[in-house]
Amino acid sequence: MHKCSIGNVITSADEHLNLMNKPNYWTETHTPLYSFIFTLPLFLIYEIGVFAIAASDLPLLRNGADVLMRQILEVFGIFGVYGFSGTFLIGFMIAFLRQKKSLQTSSIKGEFLLTMFFESIGWAIVLTIIMIWSPTFLMAGKDSRLLQQIVLAVGAGIYEEFVFRVVLITGFAAVLGFIFQWGEVAQKSGAVILAAMLFSGFHFVGVYGEMPSMDLFLIRMIAGIVLGIIYVIRGFGVAAYTHTIYDLFVLVKFTTSS
Repeated sequence: MHKCSIGNVITSADEHLNLMNKPNYWTETHTPLYSFIFTLPLFLIYEIGVFAIAASDLPLLRNGADVLMRQILEVFGIFGVYGFSGTFLIGFMIAFLRQKKSLQTSSIKGEFLLTMFFESIGWAIVLTIIMIWSPTFLMAGKDSRLLQQIVLAVGAGIYEEFVFRVVLITGFAAVLGFIFQWGEVAQKSGAVILAAMLFSGFHFVGVYGEMPSMDLFLIRMIAGIVLGIIYVIRGFGVAAYTHTIYDLFVLVKFTTSS
């Protein structure tokens, strides 16, 4: 009886340890490792799409956040249409390799990636419901050609989410925490709002920017807050796909209603 009891305890402890070491969907898919793998198809679709479009159309079709970051990189001597693309990919690979060492497992679960895709569709539906009264606000491009619109939708998903969520929310959270000594929740909440304001205002800047409008500013700010919350709780990958799928929803509405 005594030996059996000890054996049961050991078995129970082993089972508990296995459960603790078992990859958790919500934790694993929030990491840069899964975001890198998950968003790689979007990155490739966007770059191949840009490559397939006539060179004369590139200034109009490079995503706005992409253009902004390429201009910033040019200050540091990184030039060319694909300068930011290469820098973006290298940066993500570095984050991916660093994160990979600390994960419970180095394997990538295909079912996790598939679930992330369907989760992103769910978030896109939520965003559509929230913004149903102004369904065109995230589509920055006004080109009537289908290929150009698809490329813009994918570019908005990956590059705008990288700039306005990954870079700005992370940066603002660090600054707010340093200046005001806020806790993590307050830091991220403030950062989400500030990043959403810049995300909205960005659409009115530059040659191809829209005419300033308080209504449009508030609409896009709400969208930025929703996408910021998704980024904070679910990571870059899900936020990027949510933005892209939402824009594709809008594109379908454009093409079927015209």
